[in-house]
Amino acid sequence: MKLLSFKYDGKTLFGPKVKKEEAVWDVQKIAEAVGVQNFPESIAEGVASGMDFVEQIRNLCEQARVHEDMNAFKYSYEAIEWLSPIPRTPKNVLCVGKNYADHASEMGGEGAPEKMMIFTKAHTAIAADEQKLSVHENVTNQLDYEGELAVVIGKGGRNIPKQLAYDTVFGYTIANDLTARDLQAERKQFFLGKTLDGSCPLGPYIVTKDEIPNPHNLSIVTKVNDDVRQNGNTGSMIIPIDEIISELSKFVTLEPGDVILTGTPAGVGKAMDPPSYLKAGDTVKVSVEGIGTLVNYFE
Repeated sequence: MKLLSFKYDGKTLFGPKVKKEEAVWDVQKIAEAVGVQNFPESIAEGVASGMDFVEQIRNLCEQARVHEDMNAFKYSYEAIEWLSPIPRTPKNVLCVGKNYADHASEMGGEGAPEKMMIFTKAHTAIAADEQKLSVHENVTNQLDYEGELAVVIGKGGRNIPKQLAYDTVFGYTIANDLTARDLQAERKQFFLGKTLDGSCPLGPYIVTKDEIPNPHNLSIVTKVNDDVRQNGNTGSMIIPIDEIISELSKFVTLEPGDVILTGTPAGVGKAMDPPSYLKAGDTVKVSVEGIGTLVNYFE
């Protein structure tokens, strides 16, 4: 199931993509019409229930399809404003650094770290598919792209054994870990260079984990103005997703709706000769197999 968050008629809503249509079901409206009580008000609220939440949504959509006023429960993509699937995470977005050997190599220095490298991005960095984003020319002239697979946590927990890690996953989405390389270097740490407003677009959908049984065999392609810059595969991750979740949960409680960025393959702008950073007028598209394409415009 592909789930998205959106605005329609001034309301923040969510629902699944309508099969074979460029449209979305308003599941909250369906739930109200058929008398379902205490239905979640957001994807983040529902993910703790895992596949039970998914099944509840499926049942609501089946009822909508046979309803006499079926079309009242769905909106075309042209009629909605896209939001990040999870517009605000419970805590900062959690990110794994240098998790692809080719990217670690192209960045120079010491290469891949011996232990998992973690940094975070503030919730104010979260942006949506199709959103226009600033290049932040007042503080950086080296804004770079990093296309990534992102994991959305369902039930979460602490000290999660590796063999149970996938039980905590609700689904997957696409991220662009936008990075101000000059700030990253000048400040000798990652946070300011990684957390500029709008520097973590997510979307367009969360694809539930039942539709992606193997997250370690997905192509990742990043294009800048239709020029292919990154062309990798999640099978090249140094630290796999189950190990990321298990290791992270030793230090921090993972909560429903948490988002983990799993690293980026080679091909970033900093590594080009000469380096090529984002500028106003650019369009960046990040595609992950089985999920879709995340598109943002820069100004």
